[in-house]
Amino acid sequence: MSDVELIKGLVENYKRLKQEIGKVIVGQHEAVDHVLLSVLCGGHSLLIGVPGLAKTLLVNTVATALGLNFKRIQFTPDLMPSDILGSEILDETRKFKFIKGPIFANIILADEINRTPPKTQAALLEAMQEKAVTVAGHHFKLDLPFFVLATQNPIEQEGTYPLPEAQLDRFMFSIYLNYPSFAEEVFVAKNTTNDDEAKVNAVVSAEDILSYQHLIRRIPIADNVVEYAVRLATKTRPGQEDSPDLVKNYLDWGAGPRASQNLVLAAKAYAAIRGKFSPDIEDVQAVSYAILNHRIVRNYKAEAEGITERDIIKTLL
Repeated sequence: MSDVELIKGLVENYKRLKQEIGKVIVGQHEAVDHVLLSVLCGGHSLLIGVPGLAKTLLVNTVATALGLNFKRIQFTPDLMPSDILGSEILDETRKFKFIKGPIFANIILADEINRTPPKTQAALLEAMQEKAVTVAGHHFKLDLPFFVLATQNPIEQEGTYPLPEAQLDRFMFSIYLNYPSFAEEVFVAKNTTNDDEAKVNAVVSAEDILSYQHLIRRIPIADNVVEYAVRLATKTRPGQEDSPDLVKNYLDWGAGPRASQNLVLAAKAYAAIRGKFSPDIEDVQAVSYAILNHRIVRNYKAEAEGITERDIIKTLL
């Protein structure tokens, strides 16, 4: 099958995925799009929103629609790395046997990831970057496709451990979930308090997803679009001579090269799900907020004057 036919097939399957997810998740279209884009790109996403906005339900529903194995890890202050990765135990024959932890699944929901100490947060780093884990000196490959979808509560900061920039950079997207509209909330209240249960059907398989990930990487992209993506990322760095005054005045730190890579890859995926055979600058702009938002660090002046990351990215665009 040619790449043109594969892209047409991807567009159809994407529509079906959105329909299946829409049976359970009301609204949140941008959040659903970004989660699916990160899956198509082989990246990871950080979901940020107040309690009750269906973050966990969204991840569970996406996993079901994608036909993937799903595990949830509830992050708590006493969670240990072995609780995530697995550990060795002595079996009946007095030999060590490795018991796999919940990390050995296709989709991992790291619920409230900022509730656990850095030592346990770091246990995810190798898995996210290398798609493999090392336990007791043994190297274990994870099943592909593999995605980490972490959630974070932005309002309760007591007893939390903020993710370090190095770990935040491992997430392709940071996705903010907003409150539903009045009409959407009425629909939710009405349809979740009756005895009907929506059944979500699997639309694609793990093999399809791996095929689409390779397809996305094969999509051609014009040099000027790549240059635009790189220029956008470099302009967030206050140390650059050609950075705007807004960046120099309000940012302590800008996005690294991984942001440029993710902008290009996400633009390809964004173009593909819309039936385009090559991305343009508008596709880069469409994914830029979710990719750059968590990669730029505001200074005290920006916080004092109420300048948000979104304001700065909007000005750069």
